[in-house]
Amino acid sequence: MLLEFYGKECPHCIKMEPLVKLLEKEEGVKIEKYEVWHNEENAKKMKEYDKALCGGVPFFFNTNNQDFICGSVNYERLKKWAQE
Repeated sequence: MLLEFYGKECPHCIKMEPLVKLLEKEEGVKIEKYEVWHNEENAKKMKEYDKALCGGVPFFFNTNNQDFICGSVNYERLKKWAQE
């Protein structure tokens, strides 16, 4: 399962949005998205996965292999994270 935790107004999250959409379209993957700045339940969920790995958004977590991404990255890095 691929997870993305983000903040609605976060500029780094906004930068990643088109890359996430492209990844879903081109690779046929589904990334579950959780807004954490305005949703307390989602913020709690992020803490369950984060465990001091990142501490901010965007935070991407791959539950299959525990790989994660903190912050914005290029498309190739995002794609590699999703495919592992």
